[in-house]
Amino acid sequence: MEKEERNCLECGKRLLGRLDKKFCDDSCRNSYNNAKNRIKNALIKRTNTQLRKNYRILSKYNTKDKTTVAKDTLSLEGFNFDLFTSIYTNKKNNTYYFVYDQGYLSIHNGERYLLVKRKAKEDI
Repeated sequence: MEKEERNCLECGKRLLGRLDKKFCDDSCRNSYNNAKNRIKNALIKRTNTQLRKNYRILSKYNTKDKTTVAKDTLSLEGFNFDLFTSIYTNKKNNTYYFVYDQGYLSIHNGERYLLVKRKAKEDI
């Protein structure tokens, strides 16, 4: 019976040792798995990047924990209104969208936004 030659899945180097071995070393194993996961994680990375950007924009304009700003101002900064981390509807049926602790509420027919900061439970 002839032995089948096995090669590293990452670099192609001939493998010696155990029959179930797939990589020649930890570096090749890590590189292979990082490349494989890079595609899977691309959407998550883009979403998290935009959430961080949204948070920075809200924090930039909401320096006093409550203020108003024009929708166009947020849009020009690259704010994405479709990405947020939570929703809160108060007793008056106003729906606030939050990016972590920074929130916004559409006012004046969507032309302006009320920016608020959610108090941490420790602050209450």
